[in-house]
Amino acid sequence: MLQSAGISTEGLRSKSWDEFATPEAPQMDLIITVCDNAAGEVCPIWPGHPATAHWGYADPSEVQGTDAQRLEAFRQTLLAIRRRLDLLVNLPPERLDSLVLERSARDLSKAA
Repeated sequence: MLQSAGISTEGLRSKSWDEFATPEAPQMDLIITVCDNAAGEVCPIWPGHPATAHWGYADPSEVQGTDAQRLEAFRQTLLAIRRRLDLLVNLPPERLDSLVLERSARDLSKAA
């Protein structure tokens, strides 16, 4: 689905959050969890204490049905994430302060 949307998947892989606690980990300003299951989980203390938000989406891999229905679930999830990301990257500079960014990102969880 990502490739069909023009998003490169080269080098992408699922990672444990333990990878982001090492000294070599990239500095992060904002962490957004997206899995509905992550909403109730206790997240680690991230190095540098970045802003955090949760944008819950149902796991499209759990959709039952035809291949077309399952593919559509992935497409809908991708579109929903893309809409919120578009809103996030277009925030005015005054909304990008660390604490304001966290509140702004969390508010976007309510956006369609």
